[in-house]
Amino acid sequence: MEESEYESVLCVKPEVHVYRIPPRATNRGYRASEWQLDQPSWSGRLRITAKGKVAYIKLEDRTSGELFAQAPVDQFPGTAVESVTDSSRYFVIRIEDGNGRRAFIGIGFGDRGDAFDFNVALQDHFKWVKQQCEFAKQAQNPDEGPKLDLGFKEGQTIKINIALASWPLRENASPIQWTGGTVILSLAWKKLTFTERQLWAR
Repeated sequence: MEESEYESVLCVKPEVHVYRIPPRATNRGYRASEWQLDQPSWSGRLRITAKGKVAYIKLEDRTSGELFAQAPVDQFPGTAVESVTDSSRYFVIRIEDGNGRRAFIGIGFGDRGDAFDFNVALQDHFKWVKQQCEFAKQAQNPDEGPKLDLGFKEGQTIKINIALASWPLRENASPIQWTGGTVILSLAWKKLTFTERQLWAR
């Protein structure tokens, strides 16, 4: 990650609760009902920021802003953030201390609207990341996009109507002929030839 990348704020919620969660014994999802929801381990403010492609869920003291824990998120949905199976207000996040140590904790919101905003902030950020990756690929490989074939096909015939009232045409003027990549317009007394390139230029 480049140092020149700036950090933007995606979402701020004034109150979030943190819970110690039991280890997951099976592959089934987490259940918030197992967390002793009336006894949170910590409460404070939540901020989601972004720096480059990575989003950061930051748990901070409401008054001082001191960082309690941080969860980098490089993919969503993913293992860094998981919804619980029995509520829309609780999530499991993977916090990191910057020294390689990780732990999973539960977080919860008192209001469903706050939980919804939390979810949407992460979704919108990673939609933006996906778009940026697609734009970068298109810029590196502009020839890989779909192409429109405007060329004449072999054996294809075309018809051209030209108003020639002032030209001295005779009744035995032959029709337009198509030969390969050239259109030949025979007017008995004069032959006009257009190449494929000239036709499109006109």
